[in-house]
Amino acid sequence: MANNKRFSKVLSGLFMGTALVAALLLVSPGGASAATLNRQLQLGMSGSDVSALQAFLAGIPGVYPQGLVTGYFGPLTKAAVINFQIRNGLPGVGRVGPLTLAVLNVQMNGNVTSEAPVIGALSIDVGRTTTSISWNTRNNTSAILYYDTNPIAMVEASATRGVSVGGSSLLVNNDLRASHTANLSGLDSNTTYYYVVYVRDAFGNENIRLPGTFRTTN
Repeated sequence: MANNKRFSKVLSGLFMGTALVAALLLVSPGGASAATLNRQLQLGMSGSDVSALQAFLAGIPGVYPQGLVTGYFGPLTKAAVINFQIRNGLPGVGRVGPLTLAVLNVQMNGNVTSEAPVIGALSIDVGRTTTSISWNTRNNTSAILYYDTNPIAMVEASATRGVSVGGSSLLVNNDLRASHTANLSGLDSNTTYYYVVYVRDAFGNENIRLPGTFRTTN
């Protein structure tokens, strides 16, 4: 536990504030785009990925009524991003950080970002008071598993990289590796737990596995 606290202090610049995410991922709107967003986006940026974002948001009723596809992330695009975030239960910060990026790419075409570390399929072995969750990442990363008996609270860190995640935390590994196993113990039996996988590579690129659940046995 002390090791977890030390690691949390190292990442204190990343983990700022908390906000309950009521519904992180809603049903994808019709006419999903074939584009994938490969970086975080915010006011003042430009590029083809901004155009792809604008085109996608314009296709969602009430999110981006102006529908301008200019390739420039201006105030109207920021307002549209806020609308999208609120629609999906995310804090309306108006920038596309790691959480919003993950949700956008799932809704646009089911892909993850190429910049972010790719999290592979999870293997979960559930017991009465223990659970083991294993996964691989495409490149070497550190890893944390967050878990709680209540829905996990998450929020973008406002103007910098980072995701704040609530609940109990388990430092899976502080060193960089591609294979990760989180061994949880002391759990309540016959109880549903919510969990979030968080990974970070040597360059500060982050990714999360959207909240999942497991239930311990009797």
